[in-house]
Amino acid sequence: MTTIESLLSALELRWLVCTFLLFAVVIAVSGTRLTGVADRLADRGGFGEALTGGVLLGAVTSISGTVLSVSAALAGEAELALANAYGGIAVQTVFLAIADASYRRVNLEHAAASAENILLGSLLVCLLAILLIASYTPAWSLWGVHPATPVLLLSYAYGIRLVYRARVQPMWRPEQTLETRSDIPEPGNQRQRLAPLLLSFACLGGVLACSGWLLQIVASNLVVQSGLSALLVGALFTSLATSLPELVTTVAAVRRGALTLAFSAIIGGNAYDTLFAAFADIAYRPGSIYHAGDSQLLFWLATSILMSGVLIMGMLVREKRGVANIGFESVVVLVIYILAVAMAVLAQG
Repeated sequence: MTTIESLLSALELRWLVCTFLLFAVVIAVSGTRLTGVADRLADRGGFGEALTGGVLLGAVTSISGTVLSVSAALAGEAELALANAYGGIAVQTVFLAIADASYRRVNLEHAAASAENILLGSLLVCLLAILLIASYTPAWSLWGVHPATPVLLLSYAYGIRLVYRARVQPMWRPEQTLETRSDIPEPGNQRQRLAPLLLSFACLGGVLACSGWLLQIVASNLVVQSGLSALLVGALFTSLATSLPELVTTVAAVRRGALTLAFSAIIGGNAYDTLFAAFADIAYRPGSIYHAGDSQLLFWLATSILMSGVLIMGMLVREKRGVANIGFESVVVLVIYILAVAMAVLAQG
């Protein structure tokens, strides 16, 4: 046990909660600063907002969650590792509804429509389905790694290749309306130096990684001292804390007018978050991590699949106005998540 782990383990429950909130604030602030850097990188690098948001921003804002799940798996805490991953995907989907409410002109799914975002959403559903199938397959493993892990990693890589191809050689485009916000690079961003942008991005990613590691230690001690299950702590609390960068970057991107970046950061970030399970499986030495957790984890997988499917429908329907300027898909996503949380709390009781 390291000195930091010893210090955190010695804290009383109230101080553990305060420390948890402190790390959550650090994650949120770092995530906010990432938005501007990512927007400039999208224009300067020529990758576009959808690919930058879905891959680069989605991966970096997920660093804290990745570190938390991997460190939990290394410590043998399979339920915390998987619950953090699966719960994070669900809560980040809710963040899109919050971003939708913050954009007053029209529904976000209408304004940010693109082939890349629809492909990212479809990729997410496929990756979630692979995780669900893995839990029902025999608990085979080679060097402690389940066969679903390389399948998940390769599927993600191939899916991102398809997203890139949809940008450079699109086979179809969404209908352009007066409210559609196209991804047009800003001339000022294209003139910026690339090296300082990449360095800033890397430094902020390092802060998120350290925060994720410390948050895992605090969460493990919260499980011991509070009496709550690792599944509930991971699915509701650590997943929310490590997902704060996605919330703040999405809302900040909407306010900057980078709507495609905002949407893809959540959808692409969710697709990347499915890899938490793959990384955790590699780190979990007793065998397949997909078979080491509680069956209630499958409930969160199914919930995330349902919420993702609703979002894809919203991108295709492209409703302009909804309830209180929030699209039908955002309302449905909120209702699904609230019901899921209620069921999880009842199951804990």
